[in-house]
Amino acid sequence: MGLGAFGNPPDGVPLVQARQLAAEARAVLTKALDPIDERKQQQAAAQAAALHRQQNTFEVIARDFIQRQRPGWKSQKHGDQWTSSLEQYAFPIIGQEPVATIDNSHVLAVLNPIWARIPETAQRVRQRIEAVLNHSRALGLRPSQLANPAAWKGNLDATLPARRRISPVEHYPALPWQEMPAFMEALGKHDGMSAKALIFVILTAARTGAVRAMRWNEIDLTTRVWAAPAPNMKGKKFHRTPLPQQTIDLLLALQPLARSSGDLVFPSPKSGGELSDMALSMLVRGMALNDLPEGAPPRWKDIEGRPIVPHGFRSSFKGWSLADGWPDHLSEKAMAHTDRDAVRAAYARDDLLDQRRPLMEAWAAHCCPESLAGPSISLAGNPHTPIE
Repeated sequence: MGLGAFGNPPDGVPLVQARQLAAEARAVLTKALDPIDERKQQQAAAQAAALHRQQNTFEVIARDFIQRQRPGWKSQKHGDQWTSSLEQYAFPIIGQEPVATIDNSHVLAVLNPIWARIPETAQRVRQRIEAVLNHSRALGLRPSQLANPAAWKGNLDATLPARRRISPVEHYPALPWQEMPAFMEALGKHDGMSAKALIFVILTAARTGAVRAMRWNEIDLTTRVWAAPAPNMKGKKFHRTPLPQQTIDLLLALQPLARSSGDLVFPSPKSGGELSDMALSMLVRGMALNDLPEGAPPRWKDIEGRPIVPHGFRSSFKGWSLADGWPDHLSEKAMAHTDRDAVRAAYARDDLLDQRRPLMEAWAAHCCPESLAGPSISLAGNPHTPIE
């Protein structure tokens, strides 16, 4: 049985080590075992362990988790954000670390450099690391008795300051509700699908994502109700919206563009798919800032002087509803907000559709005191036929 070439480490085996190795081999012989076979088994086990570590690193398991979760995520963009954030901040530090051995020191090595500098991104990275490690434990790659080192409560909250202390929540810039009629008049002068979608967003107090994903089979023009499916809603719950007459007029003008009931109501003119969120954002930004001299205040701004954004119109609606004396719970239902009181939410299941209808009609009347002004949608040369 060879013990290696004589010499000094790392290439050789010195005499003292050779004697120790020989003694260990003789000890194996006393157990009626072949020390050469035992050595081969140990080498194979070490190689298998190294391969296991290589196959179950944080990066490998994270990519596996993202791939498994993609079908349940709302958009391709969400999965891309997961990947890019981990590639930028986590993989360079813990990407090659086996998931079984990741502890608090590894997680803090990722978070410490970014926690105070970019707190919102850092929080998302922490949540994503936590999810990947939970996934690895479900796969049996991480001991179940080990706590998740990326968990916040009772763990990292003892080491890192809460995000709200280093970065207060910044609300979306919202147009004061008193200026909505003037804004809607200006918006009505813009042609194009983005402008039409934004009008619908404003008059329904809906999130832009639900409107961009809306299809004709969600609309009942007879009962004047939009029934948004759960996957399109932020809270993943089915939501009905009563439609004021101004939105019905808008839909009737758009209806001839549709070939089937499954078509998008507001398709992208370029791709035919969903309008991008950026399309609506750039429309509003252009209305606020285009052609202004340098340093001039935005045309459409919030009370702090910031240019408004599409999501801020929900705040405009909320402010108007409270000022106009509408019950708070009605506007909350209209905005599809989830009641944080789980017990109360469990019993308050009625969506109050009939009570919300006059609320939405009053909001539309405030925004469009006379009519939904603006250029008509040109159907010239459109090969589509009206939906049945």
